[in-house]
Formats: sequence, C-alpha cells, structure tokens
Amino acid sequence: MERRCFNLVTFIVSCALVLGIGCREQTKVAEKPQVPVGLPEKVKVPEVNETALGGPKIMFEKVFHDFGEVGPGTKNTCEFKFTNTGDGVLKITRVEECCGVVTKLSKRECAPGESGTLEVEHRVSQQPGTVRRQIYVNNNDKTNPRVGLTIAARIVPKVDYEPKTLNLVLRGDANCPSIVLTGLDGKPFSIKQFKSTGDCITADIDSSVEATKFVLQPKIDTERLRKGLNGVIEISLTHPECDTVAIPFNALPTFEIKPPVIIAFNAEPQKPIDRDLWILNNYGEDFEIEATSSQNKYIAVTSQQKIHNGYQLRLAITPPEALSNQRTFTDVFSVNIKGGEKLIVTCRGFYLTKPVKP
Repeated sequence: MERRCFNLVTFIVSCALVLGIGCREQTKVAEKPQVPVGLPEKVKVPEVNETALGGPKIMFEKVFHDFGEVGPGTKNTCEFKFTNTGDGVLKITRVEECCGVVTKLSKRECAPGESGTLEVEHRVSQQPGTVRRQIYVNNNDKTNPRVGLTIAARIVPKVDYEPKTLNLVLRGDANCPSIVLTGLDGKPFSIKQFKSTGDCITADIDSSVEATKFVLQPKIDTERLRKGLNGVIEISLTHPECDTVAIPFNALPTFEIKPPVIIAFNAEPQKPIDRDLWILNNYGEDFEIEATSSQNKYIAVTSQQKIHNGYQLRLAITPPEALSNQRTFTDVFSVNIKGGEKLIVTCRGFYLTKPVKP
C-alpha cells in the first residue's frame, strides 16, 4: 500500500515538471519576433540619376576666348553662344562681371532648343603683359547652375612714347621737354586731341596730319600749374589699337615745410612741448615770412632763424586741459609767405595715459 502511494506521488511530480518546461519553451518562442514570409528585412531605395532628370540644360559652344595681341587701353569684344538643350525654360538670373569687363545678354530666358548670346566687352589696361578674366553665368540648370567663362589677352604696345613721366618746375622760364610718339607696327595715325589736368600744359597739333612719328613741343602755364602740381596729359590718337596715351606729370613746389605733420606724444595739459619746423625754398630763392598763426592758439613761435634756403622755427606746443576720456588734441599752424603763398602744417597731440608720479 505504501509503495503504491509512493509511485503515485512520483508520477504527479514528474508530470508537473514536464508541464513547467513546456511553458518556458513556449514563452521563449513567443518572445522571438516573427518575420512575414517573402518580405525582406531591409527595403532599398533606388538611386536617382540626376542627369536623367528633366528641366533646362545650358550648353555653351565655348567657355574660353583668347583675344591674342591687343593694344594698351583698347576695347575688345567677343561672343559666347549658348543653347537650352533641356526640356524646361532656361532662366539666366545673373552674370558676374570682373574688372574691366562689361557684358550684354541677348535674352534672359530660352525655351527648349532656343539659343542666345552673351556679348563681352573687355577694356584692357595700359600696362603690357598677359591678362585673364573670369565671368560667371548663374542660371536655373540644376546640374550646372554657375557656368565659368574665361577671356585672355596679351597686351602689346602699338605706340611708344617718351618721356613716360614729366618732372616740371615752377620757374617763369621753365620749359617742358618734347614728347615723342612713335608707332611700333608701321601703321600711320593722327593726333585728335591734346589735353592736361587744369589745362596747365598745351601743345599745337594738326589732326589732319597722319604719320608714324610725332614730336610735340608742350607749353606750360606756370600760374595754372601752381594750383595743381600733379596731373595727367592725355593725347588722343586715331591708331586702331592705341586710342590714348597718358603721361603723368608733377611739379616741384616752390616751398616745402618739414615736417609736414607735427606729432606730440606723452602730452600733459599746460606743459609746453618744443618742436622745430623748417620752411624751405626748393629753388634756392630768398623769401620772407610775413606772419604765422595757430588756429586753436595751442602753438606759439619762440624763435625764428634764417638758414641757407629758408627758415628754422622753434615752436612751443601747449596742450589744453583734457576733458573726460579725451586722449588727443589737434591744431593747425599756418605760415604766410610774403607775396601771397600760404603754408599749412597740422599738429596732433596724444595725452599721457599713465599718471605722473610726484
């Protein structure tokens, strides 16, 4: 009887264990994610070929133009032809120009298959050498929205001239050196116009005469030259590759003031600062100082000494009382030369920023 009870208990326990293991295995299977049959785990998006997209397409016949040899200061033009090879309306929004370049579009919009031109005008400099310029065409072609165009030229003188610069004097008997113009390519030309800054230099010309070489005898108006010591002579020509010759000029002034600007550092209010000033005649001529003045009354002349070609002045600069946060002060000192000429020198002072120890 006891043996039968023992066997029954053993059978019941074994059944319970088997049922528990089965439940745990079912739980594990339930926790594993299920993938439907025939559905890939990762969906691939097909790549898009940009060149296969529709829309406008801009196509230039060329993107580079070489003007070859050109004369200094000349205007040179060329054209860049383009076509819309796409299936949408081409719109040119902007043309980026560079130094010396002017552009003109025949049209800003082109239907599919239509063409247009970009006219380019390039005025080269007066300096010989090789130049390259970039132009950019902005448009609505998604594959080529900014097209770069290049122009190039070799600047070669066609007319030589001497002198390249005129250094003049202000004496009454001053003569201007001759100006010689020579064609370098054997092509005859004529002189259309001769003009100068302030009309202080003139020359007799005959615009009906053609030649490969000219010798001009300029004349100086000294009084006009005094009003503008620096300028440019412009000679207009009919040469096809050299329309203008520009010759800068400058004149030595009668008087010179040294230094042209007075700087005073570490200035303290009401404590004079000594400075020397020289008034010189560049032509070695005698002259007299008629009067001196200070615009803000900060500068006074303490001594005046005659030297070989002018005067040496000793100045006392007295800085004014500084206002709150004031770091600088200025004044203008004037020297009147007997005969009417007036010379001016600017004075600029900087206050001492650190406190002075007693």
